[in-house]
Amino acid sequence: QGQLVESGGGLVQAGGSLRLSCTGSGRTSSGYAAAWFRQTPGKEREFVAGITWNDDYTYYEDSVKGRFTISKDNAKNTVYLQMNNLKSEDTAVYYCATRLTYGALSNTARYDYWGQGTQVTVSS
Repeated sequence: QGQLVESGGGLVQAGGSLRLSCTGSGRTSSGYAAAWFRQTPGKEREFVAGITWNDDYTYYEDSVKGRFTISKDNAKNTVYLQMNNLKSEDTAVYYCATRLTYGALSNTARYDYWGQGTQVTVSS
């Protein structure tokens, strides 16, 4: 089946930057699209950004537009999330996920593979 492994989380001051990476193996790095989600305690997991494998179409949640950039390196089976101008409200566990089938990138329920998550903490 394969797995997704995230890295790059950590503690950063407000206004700073972090880059998350997600490397997949097996079927996890194929199919239709990959995306980043985030979750805070007591809240549902929410969509952050997504990208399609074949044509690099990207889609972002409104609060991160202009600050976050999703990209990928097909040769490395890796998806990135560059996060700039971080705010305290960006603090969360960030998860990468991939889906095999066509559909809305923001639909959490349709993703087939998930990473274990990486903590991002932004201090104000």
